[in-house]
Amino acid sequence: MVEVKIQQISDVKMPHYVHEGDAGMDLYACEDAVLGPMERKLVPCGFRMAIPIGFEAQIRPKSGLALKNGISLVNTPGTIDAGYRGDVGVILINFGKEPYEVKRGLKVAQMVITKVERATITLVPELDKTSRGEGGFGSTGLH
Repeated sequence: MVEVKIQQISDVKMPHYVHEGDAGMDLYACEDAVLGPMERKLVPCGFRMAIPIGFEAQIRPKSGLALKNGISLVNTPGTIDAGYRGDVGVILINFGKEPYEVKRGLKVAQMVITKVERATITLVPELDKTSRGEGGFGSTGLH
């Protein structure tokens, strides 16, 4: 288990797991906002945090908001690095056809704390060959 320190800067609910075994903690809006169709806004969540080195917070959409209202995140998953100490907010977007009201204190996203590895970059003159090769988008077909 990893310890993440939270500094509360608003009186909304702080990140927490709703059910035993949940991967993500719910995040709550600390102010009202209205998102028109195809509009995006930064919605603050009322806290700052300290994540240990070797971990990150991934910010992900709530599936219920996505299905029922077309609300998602612009950069999903969003990454919060271990060194960041500023206010946590989520960049919501409304893919729906109607305006969506973000109400203070309601769930807007979820946060997953996960381990990260740092890579060592090695420049080489050529890469090893694979069966896929340079096949990119759609190269494996749909069936």
